[in-house]
Amino acid sequence: MNNSGAVAVIPVQGIGMVQQGDDLPDLIAAGLVSSEISLVAGDVVVVAQKVVSKAEGQLVDPATVPVTAAARELSARSGKPAEVAALILADTTSVMRAERGVVVVRNRHGHVLANAGIDASNVAEGKLLLWPRDPDASARAIRARLAADVPGGEIAVIISDSMGRAWRMGTVGTAIGCAGLLPVRDRCGEADLFGRVLQATRIGVADEIAAAASLVIGEGAEGIPVAIVRGATYDRSDDAGVAPLLRPVAEDMFL
Repeated sequence: MNNSGAVAVIPVQGIGMVQQGDDLPDLIAAGLVSSEISLVAGDVVVVAQKVVSKAEGQLVDPATVPVTAAARELSARSGKPAEVAALILADTTSVMRAERGVVVVRNRHGHVLANAGIDASNVAEGKLLLWPRDPDASARAIRARLAADVPGGEIAVIISDSMGRAWRMGTVGTAIGCAGLLPVRDRCGEADLFGRVLQATRIGVADEIAAAASLVIGEGAEGIPVAIVRGATYDRSDDAGVAPLLRPVAEDMFL
C-alpha cells in the first residue's frame, strides 16, 4: 500500500476493561462503531499488547509459579523475585544480561527485551501479564474480523508493546505481531534525491506505525488500547508476520 500525504492517528474509544475470554475483535469492532470510525482501505489498526494478553488469559498470579534452581540463580543475580524469574525463564530462549533489577533476554518469539515482556502495569495488584502466545495469530484474527467491513479487505493490524532500545533512553511502541503488511519496507535499488542508488535502506515500517500509534494509546491511565493509523505507506502482504523485523542471531555483533 503506497500512499502519500499526511498521516493521522485516530483513537478508538469505548472498548473498556478487557477480561479473559472476551472476544477482542468484536470489542474493537464495537469500539469503532461507538467512536463513529469507518475503516478505509490502507488503515492500520494498532492494538496494545495488554488487551490482547488479557483477552487470551495471559494474566498470572506469580505465587502459583513453580520455582526452579535456575530461577533462584537468576533471582540472586538480578534481584527479581524467584517467581518472576521463573516466569521470565519460561518465556526465554537465552538470558543476555542480568544485573540488579534488570534482566534482558531473547524471548521465545525472538525479541530482545527486558523481562521477556512480562509486565505489572495496568493489571490487578499482585498479578503479572505475559505476552500473547502467538502475536501474529492474534493480529490475523483481529484483521479477519475487521477486514470483512472494508472494501477489498485492505487493512492491516499490528500488535504493539512498549520496549526500550539499545543505547537510547525511553520506551517506544514496537510491533510484536502483525498481519496484512510487510513489516520491513525494502527500498534498496531505489534512487535518492541525487540519483544515487540506495544500497542498505530498509524501513522498519511496522515499528514506525506502532510508535506513531503509541502517542495516542499511551502508557498510563489513557484507557485507549486501540488506535487507527491512516495514511501510512506500507506494502501489503497476506502472509507476512513480524519475523522480518528481527535481526538474525548470526548477525548480532554484540553477543
